[in-house]
Amino acid sequence: MAIFWEQLERYQPVVVKMLTKSLEKGRISHAYLFEGQRGTGKKAMSLLLAKSLFCLHRSGIKPCNECRNCRRIDSGNHPDVHVIEPDGQSIKKEQIEMLQQEFAKMAVESDRKLYIIEHADKMTTNAANSLLKFLEEPRPGTVAILLTEQYHRLLETIISRCQVFSFKPIPPALLANYLAEQQIPPHIALLAAHVTNSHEEALELGRDDWFAQARKIVLQLYEMLKKNDLQALFFIHDQWIPHFQEKQQIDLGLDLLLYIYKDMLHIQLGQQDKIIYRDKIDDLQQWALSCSQRQIAKSMEMILQAKARLNTTNMSVQLLMEQLILDLKEGKVFV
Repeated sequence: MAIFWEQLERYQPVVVKMLTKSLEKGRISHAYLFEGQRGTGKKAMSLLLAKSLFCLHRSGIKPCNECRNCRRIDSGNHPDVHVIEPDGQSIKKEQIEMLQQEFAKMAVESDRKLYIIEHADKMTTNAANSLLKFLEEPRPGTVAILLTEQYHRLLETIISRCQVFSFKPIPPALLANYLAEQQIPPHIALLAAHVTNSHEEALELGRDDWFAQARKIVLQLYEMLKKNDLQALFFIHDQWIPHFQEKQQIDLGLDLLLYIYKDMLHIQLGQQDKIIYRDKIDDLQQWALSCSQRQIAKSMEMILQAKARLNTTNMSVQLLMEQLILDLKEGKVFV
């Protein structure tokens, strides 16, 4: 799908303004570092920058998105644009050395070469040192773009040789609006927009029946919690565990449960605009009357502790959830 500067400007106005100014003035840096959360548009921005540099029919700074060069960049087949990804769990020294060898050659179709390193923080020490030498002695016409979600893991010497752009999280409201434009129901769109910052992942969730059912199960679990321990425990065994099977799914389910408590807190604080389960506003208002802010905060802490145990221990899902149910009930959240 073609991406335009105007589209990315909605989500990353500061970055777009600075990059487009550089393009207009012809002052392209030899190395950029795009840092920010997953799904904030770093890869899309790097490919758009590449197309603005290589497009055969550029209008001002805007690529046509239709010429041979634009199409080849989109498909990953342009001979002067190279993308490096982790080989397994890391980017290895050999990958950087092969890149250096490739860039020692003349550009195939222009006087410029560009490379993108995804997850640059996953470079081994030897790979990072090899890249550092590459950055210290850039060849004319060479442009490097490093992408990372873990800015602090990069060598300071690498960071200092790059022009750094920080990509801000996309506001959930903007992402929800995008999903609504794609015919995703509003109550699903808003929830998906809070679960992930990625357009692609949010759209996939919005169209996934599993996600819609997950939302329903989490709301039912909260209803069970208000009744008695036994019902909630049976519900975990009969409904939760069969649906939330993989660790990532369980973690997501806990997030969905956490959002219910956050919504109740927002209601108590008069922050209705921040509510996620907006189609359940009447129920949320009633639920919020049954507990104090301290109790809600304590319940949120218990859910976060369960998420931590999920990701740091080998506790069984059934035991994890049973313990959470008992903790929430023991905290006397429901009056």
